[in-house]
Amino acid sequence: MKKQQGDPEAAHALAVAGELRVVLGKLKRKLREEASLGDFTLSQMSVLSRLEREGPATVTTLARAEGVRPQSMGATVSALETAGFVSGAPDPTDGRQTILSLTTACRQWIKASRAAREDWLFRAIRTKLTAGEQEQLALTVELLNRLVDS
Repeated sequence: MKKQQGDPEAAHALAVAGELRVVLGKLKRKLREEASLGDFTLSQMSVLSRLEREGPATVTTLARAEGVRPQSMGATVSALETAGFVSGAPDPTDGRQTILSLTTACRQWIKASRAAREDWLFRAIRTKLTAGEQEQLALTVELLNRLVDS
């Protein structure tokens, strides 16, 4: 941190990094509100996201990926099964294992949730930003993609 005090460019980049972190956190919370996520915990949402992104998995695989004990993941998965969002089927190669996957109801819920978030974002962009600001935002999105892809 001391180095930034003598380097105005570094100090500015550090300030922008802090502001960006805060505004992205606010945006994430707002999008979560718009999605009507109900009573799902962050752990449950993380499991649903992982199953959607990576496909079917066992409790053990999910636990390892999420950095929790299999017993804890079992409780998370049980709640998702009760909600009708995850279903299990015997592993065809190892009958002792259960392969978990998203239900059709869950996929429909995810689709509706994404649509609600995009709709809110679309309306906010159209009503709160001028055409020029919308173009600036589009360029900013390109820059943010470069940051996360690096």
